[in-house]
Amino acid sequence: MSAIGIGWRHPHYGELLELRPALDFIEVHSENFFGEGGAALALLAQARDTYPVSLHGVGLALGSAAGVDAWHLDQLARLIDRIEPARVSDHACFARALVNGSMVHAADLLPIPFNREALDLLSANVQRVQDRLARPLLVENLSAYIEPPGTDRSEPEFLSELARRTGCQLLVDVNNIYVNALNAQVRGADADPLVACRRWLDAIPPEAVGELHVAGHCATEDIVIDDHGSRVCDAVWQLHSHALRRFGAVPTLIEWDTDIPPLAVLLDEGRHARALAADRPVEAA
Repeated sequence: MSAIGIGWRHPHYGELLELRPALDFIEVHSENFFGEGGAALALLAQARDTYPVSLHGVGLALGSAAGVDAWHLDQLARLIDRIEPARVSDHACFARALVNGSMVHAADLLPIPFNREALDLLSANVQRVQDRLARPLLVENLSAYIEPPGTDRSEPEFLSELARRTGCQLLVDVNNIYVNALNAQVRGADADPLVACRRWLDAIPPEAVGELHVAGHCATEDIVIDDHGSRVCDAVWQLHSHALRRFGAVPTLIEWDTDIPPLAVLLDEGRHARALAADRPVEAA
């Protein structure tokens, strides 16, 4: 049976600790708990007494030619020592660059081209992080709104080779795949988005996958945005079921980061995921 977890965000800190609902794990953004002490870190330590914790980062910028920030990596290593997380993850993106002699961080998850040069660079950065943390890292596929110049292979080929080279695992974000397929359709792609996403999933070796993410997205007139601000749509649930058949009972995380609803809504999404993973009818909340 696939383990089911939710993202534990600030509005639900107290309520989750009070109710302690039946969850297999919780996920937090690593950077929110850097530093020495503080109330947030104390609450995370309390939650760790009840739930396994997955640390999901948004700041390592693993695809950056400038490399990995040593301070950031030290803070992450210290947090891992304190929390002993079940999994540690970040994204296949870049964000750091040397501009006019100063190192800057874009504070965003920017896409990288899928080519050999980017793969060499990403692999070296992932390996550095894994060596420092003395554990495998999970690397997540990105929702990207452009295709960077220089791409010469598919994303599944790129990520599969990354996993083979470094021994890292992949965090497959099913919603990101679907958002990218929808935006490709807006740009004129002929493939049906669901068919394209199934092909994406089928191109990833099952042994490389360590976790799945599902989330909501929103559509504007010109683009589909991965905003994590709504319930998971039926198409993404269909793809999630396909992913479980392909990869086996890997953990699934419900992400919700904007317009955060009551905790009960997240728990209902978790029940939905559990029912689908068990291949049984989904009961109304």
